[in-house]
Amino acid sequence: MHQETNRPRRVAHLLQREVANLIKREVNDPRVQHVTITSVEVSRDLSRAKVFFTCLDTDSDAKAAEKALNHAKDYLRHHLKSRLDLRGVPHLRFVYDESVERGAHISELIDRAIRRDAED
Repeated sequence: MHQETNRPRRVAHLLQREVANLIKREVNDPRVQHVTITSVEVSRDLSRAKVFFTCLDTDSDAKAAEKALNHAKDYLRHHLKSRLDLRGVPHLRFVYDESVERGAHISELIDRAIRRDAED
């Protein structure tokens, strides 16, 4: 029973690593050049995977990257089938991960508050 509950998490880690490698090596789209896969959530039945990403280059258009990645999802899934030893590869859906951006914004607000307190 315990092994069965760990399987989605293990598959998620495997997918995170392999999808990141595939994007770097196989996807020739400038919109995904600065994309980093931050996490993957796999459904309990392993049929679907939500792939979260962020853009390292702050000038990158996250919406364009998301569109490009979702356009390439079947291509990526096809390559995953040949690379992974899984009975079935989950259907992929790419979602922009706002947590990194939100964290940077909160950090900037804290820095500003500290500077303001130091000036007083």
